[in-house]
Amino acid sequence: MDKIAFVFSGQGAQYPGMGKDLYAKNTAAKLIFKTADSIRPNTSNQCFNGTKDELSETINTQPCVFCVDLAAAECLKSLGIIPSAVAGFSLGETAALTFSGVFSLESGFNFVLKRAEFMQRAAENNPGAMAAVLKLSAETVEKLCSSYEKAYPVNYNCKGQTVVALSKNELEPFCQKVKESGGRAVPLAVSGGFHSPFMDEAAEKLYKELKKIKINKPNIPIYANLTSEPYGENIALTVSKQVNHPVYWEKTINNMIKDGINTFIEVGPGKTLCGLIRKISPQVKMYNVETFSDVENVINELGGKIC
Repeated sequence: MDKIAFVFSGQGAQYPGMGKDLYAKNTAAKLIFKTADSIRPNTSNQCFNGTKDELSETINTQPCVFCVDLAAAECLKSLGIIPSAVAGFSLGETAALTFSGVFSLESGFNFVLKRAEFMQRAAENNPGAMAAVLKLSAETVEKLCSSYEKAYPVNYNCKGQTVVALSKNELEPFCQKVKESGGRAVPLAVSGGFHSPFMDEAAEKLYKELKKIKINKPNIPIYANLTSEPYGENIALTVSKQVNHPVYWEKTINNMIKDGINTFIEVGPGKTLCGLIRKISPQVKMYNVETFSDVENVINELGGKIC
């Protein structure tokens, strides 16, 4: 029998038109967008009709991807696909927290608005850049970063893929050093140095914001980016520290597999997480859900053996 986990897509996977099909064909998914629109008018319209540039602004990206992630998950749940655990990549963790009952839908959406606002402001006040380093071990990337004043390994995605946040003036020399070391560095189209000390002010503000929100114990295990383990007691601190600390994705997936997960369903836009999980453990089953036809495919594959 399959033991299923939902993994929630992160920032960078957004695209114009995302979520429109789910909205049109599933009541549970439609409720997510309608609730978002009642708090932040035009959110669903941005998802369905926004331009690529508009959706790439952090202040828009985060609430929009949050909605599509959660709409996909709630659509699956409404049709009988129930996960045994969840995790989310970076921004996706906020949707995972909401799905698991830590936040109500309203408080989760309000929190993601604050998260987007604080992270964008931190990026403006502390300009940074990011680059994906390919073909080198995480240990080699860590060693390279230590030679620079403000360079931090921040996303441990899978073997041979580590993302680095660094100051803009160090980006070019760092990429050259990676090349000299036998690797390849790909600058990312992002607005700041996320999951690093560049986001310290955002983390501090988010912790204060979380003190105002009712936080519940999760109703299913949710694995934290910060620790790669299921959330413990101090949820507010773990959530706030996520934005200025690394995402240990490879370790998270390995821990979930060790705990019995053998089927992963990426919920939300894109297939990035499926690609990473395939590199981490080719043996597990993987699906992605971003349209209603994807939902139907998963039901046909798993409908008779859901755990």
